[in-house]
Amino acid sequence: MKREKIERKSKPEKRDKIVRERAPKQLREQPRETEFREDLVEGRNAVIETLKSDRTIDQILVAKGDLSGSINMILAMAKEKGIVVKEVDRKKLDQMTQTGSHQGVIAQVTAFKYSEIEDILEYAAEKSEQPFIIILDEIEDPHNFGSIVRTADACGAHGIIIPKRRNVGVTPVVFKTSAGACEHMKIAKVTNINAAIDKLKEKGIWIYGADMHGRQYCYDADMRGAVALVIGSEGRGMAKLTRDKCDVLVKIPMVGKISSLNASVAGGILMYEILRQKLGSGQK
Repeated sequence: MKREKIERKSKPEKRDKIVRERAPKQLREQPRETEFREDLVEGRNAVIETLKSDRTIDQILVAKGDLSGSINMILAMAKEKGIVVKEVDRKKLDQMTQTGSHQGVIAQVTAFKYSEIEDILEYAAEKSEQPFIIILDEIEDPHNFGSIVRTADACGAHGIIIPKRRNVGVTPVVFKTSAGACEHMKIAKVTNINAAIDKLKEKGIWIYGADMHGRQYCYDADMRGAVALVIGSEGRGMAKLTRDKCDVLVKIPMVGKISSLNASVAGGILMYEILRQKLGSGQK
């Protein structure tokens, strides 16, 4: 009886070992998502954007023999800022990578510095603009998060608010997918999304929720002025309490056979609709 229990208990471990052994080498060496670090920036464009920012870079690791193209720009910028650059074997970068595509360069930086909601509001005030904020309700896919950050930057959003729990942080995958936009975006981590929404409402900001069952199409809703757009999680959408706190629920017209969109795609469409309305009214 004891032997049966031991064998049954060991099967998952054996299965995990087989899966790891059959996986590509790069994936075998890659840490699990829960182990993602926020002190690495990978890829040429992402590292260049980091060099342009005020973020502290401890050192830059470059693959030996790969000193062509934009790597030369990275070396020149690093030299100008007095940042240490080390040439290492590509194998070392392969072992460190968390994106699976480091492009021969990884920067080791201070962990991402998150902002406060007040910082986002002050930034909008400094630009003499009405606040334009993105609120993410449990986005767990780093590629979705990175894409949303990139689009938010392009659309002139002043900041993004995410929950501390059940939402991916600014990992190397997020940073790389955003093409370095994380370096230019104020991202606030809050304990309670609904409390954050209440705080924004007190500041006169209207809350719009992306919901496929919303009563209004996005182009019919007046999303000018001070706005915050809530984008729900990939599978569940917005939590019920969060949905109830929204002033207006808006939907995107769809005529195909698929009834939903990827979170980053839906968010992108709505962000550009907000930008279109602001530009049309002479606002920014």
